[in-house]
Amino acid sequence: MLRRFGSARAALDVLPRLARRSERGTALHAPTRAEAEVELAAIGRAGARLVCWGEPDYPSALTAVEDAPPILTVLGEIQLLQRPMIAVVGARNASANGRRLARNLAAELGQGGLVVISGLARGIDAAAHLGGLDTGSIAVVAGGVDIVYPEENRGLYDALARRGAIVAELPLGTEPQARHFPRRNRIISGMALGVIVVEAAARSGSLITARCALDQGREVFAVPGSPLDPRARGCNDLLRHGATLTETAADVLAQLTPQLGGVEPLRPLPSVAIPVRSLLPSPADGEGSGLNPAPSAIEPIAEEDGLELILERLGPTPVAVDELVRQCQMSAAAVATLLLELELAGRVERHPGNLVSSR
Repeated sequence: MLRRFGSARAALDVLPRLARRSERGTALHAPTRAEAEVELAAIGRAGARLVCWGEPDYPSALTAVEDAPPILTVLGEIQLLQRPMIAVVGARNASANGRRLARNLAAELGQGGLVVISGLARGIDAAAHLGGLDTGSIAVVAGGVDIVYPEENRGLYDALARRGAIVAELPLGTEPQARHFPRRNRIISGMALGVIVVEAAARSGSLITARCALDQGREVFAVPGSPLDPRARGCNDLLRHGATLTETAADVLAQLTPQLGGVEPLRPLPSVAIPVRSLLPSPADGEGSGLNPAPSAIEPIAEEDGLELILERLGPTPVAVDELVRQCQMSAAAVATLLLELELAGRVERHPGNLVSSR
């Protein structure tokens, strides 16, 4: 409407007449100045700001997308929106190996000069945000920027609000609904140079993001997985149809080098403690993130919840028991007891080197 009518005022003036012509005959009216001021004041109190299409702070890559949102609400470091970005998405019920790979990929891509963007979902999304925190990470959410979803990622949300950015198309106070997520995904892919899918089932929402990326002319990368793991079927299908096989950050950077030009690596930001269960790396990882809780901070978990946590992170590919202890945030003794119970039930297989996998 701005392109057609030349100014915001002219577009608003003609809006009611255009609405009456539509098949639905919906009555549309621009909000009053007083209503707009109330919303702007609420955004300011939340510490966020509006960025409109065509303004300098609007993500340049997203500007070229046909159905780009006219307005974004941004909470956090708005300058990150002008850096080259890479999206990392995947399964919510991700395996321990998938989470670790997503976190490491994000950290290495950040050191290579890319801001990591994802959807703040549990699983791969959260692991990717955690890996990218030191160099910049952006979460695109399906509700308002002031709504934490899922609640288990509140610690990560707070960290992104301080050190990264949270972006939303919908107004403050909007609770995420199922129909919001596919539209959110087009923003994730539209802001990025490419999309990496780490784990995805055959009908995963991550594949919607990959399809959006293809429609928008973005690169699509996929991490291969075991044919025995349902969480790998979506990625393997993407590879079958031409996605770039991705095992390390170098695979991604090599493909994107022509688009990156002379981008300098990002300087790591100061680390802070983040109470995010199941995503905290270990000092053994060599990441120096300072995100590990003291032993006394580990909360007891009910046995049935512990079994669910362990089973979710297991797959056909063996994983170290120590990695399960770190990701599940349970004591080594508790994990050993639960693994023995699962082994006796025939659901877990042990391998040399203190590795386990699902049967």
